[in-house]
Parts: sequence; C-alpha cells; structure tokens
Amino acid sequence: MDLVYLDNAAATRMDEKVAQAMNPYFFDVYAVATSEFGYSLGIEAKEALDAARESIASVLNGAGEELVFTSGSTESSNLAVKGCAQALKRKKKGNHIIVSGIEDFPVLNSARTLEKQGFEVTYLAVDETGLVGSEALEDAFTDETILVSIQHANQEIGTVQDIKEIGKMCKEHDVIFHTDATHTFTRVPLDVSVIPVDLVTLSCHTLHGPKGIGALYIRKETPLDKIMDGGFQEFDVRAGLENIPGAVGFARAVELVTPQENERLKRMRDTLIDRLLAEVPDTLLNGHRHKRTPQNANVTFHYVEGESITLHLDMRGFAVSTGSACFSRSLEASHVIMGIGGDHERAHGSVRFTCGRYNTGKDVGAVVEAVSDVVQSLRKISPLGKGG
Repeated sequence: MDLVYLDNAAATRMDEKVAQAMNPYFFDVYAVATSEFGYSLGIEAKEALDAARESIASVLNGAGEELVFTSGSTESSNLAVKGCAQALKRKKKGNHIIVSGIEDFPVLNSARTLEKQGFEVTYLAVDETGLVGSEALEDAFTDETILVSIQHANQEIGTVQDIKEIGKMCKEHDVIFHTDATHTFTRVPLDVSVIPVDLVTLSCHTLHGPKGIGALYIRKETPLDKIMDGGFQEFDVRAGLENIPGAVGFARAVELVTPQENERLKRMRDTLIDRLLAEVPDTLLNGHRHKRTPQNANVTFHYVEGESITLHLDMRGFAVSTGSACFSRSLEASHVIMGIGGDHERAHGSVRFTCGRYNTGKDVGAVVEAVSDVVQSLRKISPLGKGG
C-alpha cells in the first residue's frame, strides 16, 4: 500500500537534488569551516557555508552577515526571544514582552521561562480566525515593552498575520519585533527591506530539505545575547561546530521552491477545503479562509475524535495530524484551537492536512473520499452524539 503523506507542516521528504548538493560535504569537503587553520579543505568548507548564508539571506532581501545558522526553528526562536530579552534587560530598557497566545511552543515556552525569571509577559488573544487585532496589540504596549514576538503564520491552522502592520506598530513604539516564519519562508512573501522586522526564525524541515538546520535573521544593530556558551562561531552569536552539509542543503532547498509550486499547493489546499466542507457534514474550517499558508487545511469534524480519524486514515495509507489531546504528550487539547474560541470537542475533532511537493490532485481526491467514509463510520459508534 502506497503512503499518501499529508503532514508536510511537520516534516517533508527531502528532495533528491538537495541530497546531491549535500553529499560532497559529508565525504569530500568535511573539514571545519574556518580559514584560520590555513589549509585548503577548511577554506573550501568556509566558502560553502558563506555561499549558503548569502543565498538564503538574499531570499529575504537581507545581507549574509545578518543570517546565523542554528540547529532548527526551536533554537532560532529561543535565541531570538531569550537572547534579545536578556540583552535589552541588561541594558535596562525594560522587562515587558508581548506574544500571541497561539504561538508555537519554542516562542510560547521561551516567554514562560522568561516570565519565571521576572519578565512581564502579555499573551495576546486572537480572533476566531487566528488573527491578532491591531487594537489589542496597541493596548498591550507599555513603557516597559522591549520585545514583540508574533508568528508570520500559525503552525496548526495556517493563518497568516499582517506582520508588516505589526512591525510598523513596533517601530512606532521603538520595540524589537521577532516573527517565526517557519511555515511561510519561501511560501509567503517576506521582504525585510519592506517589512520592519528585526528577527526572523527560519527552518528547512518544511521545505524538502534536511532536518537539524535552521537560521535566525538578525537585523544589524539588534541587541542579542548568546544563550549557549562555547566558541566564536556564527559571528560569535551561536557557538558550536557549523553544520556545513545542512547549510548547503538548506540553501539548495530554498532555491528549488518556485512560485509555480506554491500556486499548485494553493490549488490543492483549496480543493481539499472546499470538498471536505461540502462532502462531509458537520465540519468546520479552522483558521482564516484566505489569509492562510498555501499548504494548510485544518478542519474539525464534529461528533468524532481526531485521534480516531488519524488512526483509521493511517490504516488506509494516509498520514495526517490531529489537535486531539490523545496525540499530545501533555494530554492537553490544542492551545491553538482553544485560542481561537474553540472548545475541547472542536479541538479533539480537528485534523490538519498539509500538502507538499510530492502530493498530487489524485491524493487530494483520495483523502477526501477516505475521510468521508471514516467519519461516517465513526459517527455511527461515537459517544459524542449524532451517530448514524
């Protein structure tokens, strides 16, 4: 049975062209990326690292020296939120941070950690589509506010924020602005020469590139303390041996994303949403209908558990994810669905479908038919009501 993989927001199959680009840096150019040692293999590794850095930064319309490689989006967001907050507090600029209540856990838990260390944190509520309101943000600013961290798009429901407007507001208040662009980089336009954002989290695992590599864009002059002790790598911002194959793979993965691919993903997304809502009764779209990433469709199926849908789809050869608490190690329902005004039943019945490069229109049609059959069958035995 062939697998139809529709969880591309969690991880993606690596493109063969990416693997080919990385291969020489495992077996041929494997030296430490530094020219200080004076031998050609190290210089060649350093050149590859710098070329990857420049290539990725150029997509943001930023400079290579403004991009620091990390181990992934988790480290990037930790470095951005904790490193910036600590630097600004040390400079006695203030101790108040603003984040949205539906941020991904690297930002959310970084804020909670800082809160335990004495920082004041405001967790902004969002509307029923997941959007941060400009009035709510304006009201949250205080004289002590030093940092705002609001994601470019949500990891579960795909809602895309107006970060240009948010950045403008932060600039008016002389506050640093960080955005997590893990689910938008190369998929939704983000130009740092136009959008006043100071720190941007980037990752490669959703772009058909390697896992274990990410980056943080740091606008020049942005205060940032190191959060890991060690060497002087990455402009003395991020200590640790550089991941040369990962950086090269990251750059190649970014190069392979095209506007045509994004349009194709959007068409599949729209077909998936339209057909699920039309063909499966008692369903509800989570997130904004139009202001969402091109690959994301998140739907709640009432009167049935998302966990059950996911398991039954898996037995039929489809991989999707759910916001059910049963699939969470914390045994808590999705904070995102709850944050947009949903209840536990809505969160437990939510299923996320995210398309990728290797999906086709045939996959979309097949999963809709499978979901319709699975949901109908499960509702007949559901303890949540409306069986049959």
